[in-house]
Amino acid sequence: MTEPDAPGADARTDGRTASGDRPVLVVGGTGDLGGRVVDRLLARGKRVRALVRPGSDATRLERLGVEVVRGDMLVPESLDPAMRGVSAVVSSAIGYSRRKKGDSLRTDFEGNRNLVEAARRETVPRFVLLSILGCDLAPQVPHFWAKKEAEDLLEQRGVPFVAVRPGAFLGGRSGGFLANSVRRGRVFRMMPPGVRITFIHPDEVARALAEATEESIGLNQRIDLGSDRPLSTEELAQTLTAVLGRTVKPGGSGTLHFMHFFARFSKSMRDYSAMFDFFATGKYIADTTLQAKLFAPVPTVEDAARKMVQEAGLG
Repeated sequence: MTEPDAPGADARTDGRTASGDRPVLVVGGTGDLGGRVVDRLLARGKRVRALVRPGSDATRLERLGVEVVRGDMLVPESLDPAMRGVSAVVSSAIGYSRRKKGDSLRTDFEGNRNLVEAARRETVPRFVLLSILGCDLAPQVPHFWAKKEAEDLLEQRGVPFVAVRPGAFLGGRSGGFLANSVRRGRVFRMMPPGVRITFIHPDEVARALAEATEESIGLNQRIDLGSDRPLSTEELAQTLTAVLGRTVKPGGSGTLHFMHFFARFSKSMRDYSAMFDFFATGKYIADTTLQAKLFAPVPTVEDAARKMVQEAGLG
């Protein structure tokens, strides 16, 4: 880990500033994870610029002193001004969650391609991509494969990159369905009994994404992110029982059957259904060796569970 670059360097004649005063561009900064990345970067003394879609509320970012540039990943010509003169890009944007009206897998495939090409045109020195654990092993899961294609394109186009590959979020907005099931005394089942997967709290992912903007983190590498050990649904229920001090039971497989049924009629359900099928293979497990070397310490699943409980007001 390095100390934050010193601000206040003189502007260069081409409109760029010296490395220490050049902003970091965050794509997805109005989202839950992206907002956490912005907070981490500001805490490290970084200048932050955010690419925000027209019509999206950037009030919080503006209050924090973030430079807001309006643009859209699906509109290539809008991306160059946001990329110009940055020290790094951090992309945490996703479309598959359909958080906002109009979101779709186009963002994950076409949008990421547009970002990579804009970064190449503007000779961005470092592109930090939020990827997904095991994305290269799951061509049958559309939003996983979109991340794999983005990683490959960065490499093919010669854009210096760091791909951060986290496991399943235990907490945060995207983990809200799990918190809701815990509120009812159950753990939503994402895999068959006994099958383990990797969990991580989004704060740890934001920390890694922010630290990956530093020159001390080597380029052109893919880094798994997780907690100290993977858990089965039964083990996660036991962990949450210990953290909460009241019984949390593993859920049944009814929700998974429901999802597989409706996958016949919905593209988004097919995506998630394929993801849960991939979880069932037991391959969704992080190798945290590189994470421990670059972003130590590797958090415990108890830490993640406590943060989820606190955020969701379950304590």
